[in-house]
Amino acid sequence: MIRFLTAGESHGQALVVIIEGIPAGLPIAVEFIQGELARRRLGYGRGPRMRFEKDEVRLLSGIRHGRSLGSPIAIEITNTEWPKWETEMSSAPGLPTKPLKTPRPGHADLSGMLKYGFDDARDVLERASARETAARVAAGAIAKLFIAEIGIQIVSHVTSIGSVVANKGELPTPSQLSVIDASEIRCLDPEIQEAMIAEIKAAAKDGDSLGGSVQVIAWGAPVGLGSHVHWDRKLDARLAYSLMSIQAIKAVSIGDGIEVASLRGSVAHDAIFWDSEKGDYVRDSHHAGGIEGGMTTGGPISATVWMKPLATLNRPVIQSVNVSSKESEMSFKERTDVIAVPAMGVVAETMMALVLADEALRKFGGDSIAEFTRNHDSYMKSLGTTLSGPIAKS
Repeated sequence: MIRFLTAGESHGQALVVIIEGIPAGLPIAVEFIQGELARRRLGYGRGPRMRFEKDEVRLLSGIRHGRSLGSPIAIEITNTEWPKWETEMSSAPGLPTKPLKTPRPGHADLSGMLKYGFDDARDVLERASARETAARVAAGAIAKLFIAEIGIQIVSHVTSIGSVVANKGELPTPSQLSVIDASEIRCLDPEIQEAMIAEIKAAAKDGDSLGGSVQVIAWGAPVGLGSHVHWDRKLDARLAYSLMSIQAIKAVSIGDGIEVASLRGSVAHDAIFWDSEKGDYVRDSHHAGGIEGGMTTGGPISATVWMKPLATLNRPVIQSVNVSSKESEMSFKERTDVIAVPAMGVVAETMMALVLADEALRKFGGDSIAEFTRNHDSYMKSLGTTLSGPIAKS
């Protein structure tokens, strides 16, 4: 079983993540983790924090001479802005100098304050902040390295920003990831990209925020990850749960989950064909997103994730209430992004990688990478087919 635990606050001294269950012998370089964290800072419309805040990574345990030991891996991501927040976020006894009394609608502020008995929204927002996803991305970087050992690679791209929706085309492949990341908006369509940027500029001019969606795809997953035998073993359920856990996510669709609801059954399912030349099963469509009955089919796994507009705005225009005086006030303003959808795609890759890593280890087992890959290869050989052929009719 692969599991992880994050700790830390948005403006705290550091974020920490512990990932447990990675077999021994996995090559891990801090540069790869730093590269994944840099990808998380990508995207037009990000706020000033992304320009001056750096992710300084320290590998604290579980790795020796560039390889995993099989023991828990601990990673620290230092907050380079900590000196500015040391007084306000101090762990020593005392009182905050600038308590936040007016919760932001759309954020965790008010519910968290009422649940835990706080009168300062910062006691909630610091942990509820999407800054926590940096720790997830660090764990996800290791999960990506792990599943790459059996040929699984993950890519994401932006499919909508505000009211601008990208044209639906072929699923992007891992070979296109560098092109996607080179885009200011992480979108493959140059014309749509310009329209998306215009939408962001318009919202920024008004001090407002935008949401949108990304599609995340895993290539190379073998058939049979997940299971039909229990509700909590179904892979699509696990993916939806994990993707929905990302801050500000309000919907997840597996494959063409939303679109197929309006189709007839005769056209909504992915027909199966046998390719005698390749000795493989192939499909003529990808409506199911690579998952049937809670299990992988051997084709690419795809999910679309929808993010709401950010709750913190660059001008306080949303009505709220001061929790002390009970007087009406506008919600407070903090440094913020206009949009975080491009970066959310990187976090979605992370959550998919962590789920697939756990399911792959459950399926193949192994205390070392050599044993894990040997078990995988033996399973694939026993099938007598790759079960990962192209999405095309034979």
